[in-house]
Amino acid sequence: MADQTVTTIAAASRPEISSTFQQIAVLAALAATGTLATNILLPSLPQMAASLHVSTAEVTSSITVFLAVFALGQLVVGPISDRYGRRWPVLTGFAVFFAGSIWCGFADDLPSLLAGRVIQAAGACSTSVLSRAIARDLFSGAALGRAMALIMIAMAAAPGFSPLLGGALDHYFGWRSEFAFIALFAAIGAVAYGAVLGETHRSTRIPLNPLAIAKNYVGLVADRRFLVPVATVSLIMGGLFAMFSAAPRVLIEGLQFTPIQLGLFFAGTVMIVFAAGMLATRLAPRFGLDRSIRGGLAAAAIGGIAILLVSIFNPTFLPFLAAMAVFLLGMGIVNPLDTAQALSPFGDKAGAASALLGFWQMMAAAIGVYLAATVSHQAMLALGVVLTVGSLLAIGLYTMRVRAA
Repeated sequence: MADQTVTTIAAASRPEISSTFQQIAVLAALAATGTLATNILLPSLPQMAASLHVSTAEVTSSITVFLAVFALGQLVVGPISDRYGRRWPVLTGFAVFFAGSIWCGFADDLPSLLAGRVIQAAGACSTSVLSRAIARDLFSGAALGRAMALIMIAMAAAPGFSPLLGGALDHYFGWRSEFAFIALFAAIGAVAYGAVLGETHRSTRIPLNPLAIAKNYVGLVADRRFLVPVATVSLIMGGLFAMFSAAPRVLIEGLQFTPIQLGLFFAGTVMIVFAAGMLATRLAPRFGLDRSIRGGLAAAAIGGIAILLVSIFNPTFLPFLAAMAVFLLGMGIVNPLDTAQALSPFGDKAGAASALLGFWQMMAAAIGVYLAATVSHQAMLALGVVLTVGSLLAIGLYTMRVRAA
């Protein structure tokens, strides 16, 4: 009888586990859309510039425009989803992103490409920001932390592997094939979302009123439970984007890597972030969110300081790689756990909270990229300064929160 009961329970739990896996897989696809659309183009910027008869610097503006629209659009999408639900904003976002990708694929000059990138970003901000809100709809507590960790892995895998994928597509089919690929990715993502998730927002719908929206955002910013985790994780994410932007100069210009070797370096970072995400899911239930986040912040700071010291005393690859691995380990722990901590108290306005979180992260990313390019003409030194200052500020902010709790 006992054996039969155990067998029945195990059999009943298998569909639930399978369903949870499918949900997280679809959420990961939603979260990865924006970063995939940006980083897949990096190996092809020179070819795109030649094809469009502009300089590489000019065609790089397609990334800047994308990030700007991506950041601002999230502030609009979140409140819309809190009023009308998640389903239609997500499906509309996929459709707009698909249309923008096709537009970019047929662009024959830079203004046309930039217009397509604006359309792409307007769609991508819906899918990316709502992946976090949907996770908050479906999970809570430690389960939300685990879900965020897996979503974060997807967001790290997209910029990690997409340069290799983009390079291969460009080599065999030309740069326009990259836009065809991400259009196909959006189509598959939309079908998977409709089949697996659908509508998940079942709490009170917040009226779509500009004053109410502004009040929501002001209320979130004024709430220490939201502000400190968001500011903390944004500083760390700014460091991650600074690393992605500085790595080509550090490795190709400074250490004479080839583009393929650079792609392999990016792919290798995914393994570190994957391990950190898995570690985060084990640390949080055992030590609690606060202690786990503080440990991740300490690792990020140690990695940033180490990169700074390497740039001054021994600017070679292996010490740089070791220091970067430590920073990525800390980032991989902090990102999902801090995100879960920021969103957990705000289930009734998870869309607005997720939108504001995404906006802060993208703004911090833009600032991190800018500083990494301007602090010093030595790329590794500039990166070390950005990571060190950002991680130490994050530790200071989070320490204030813990003491006030």
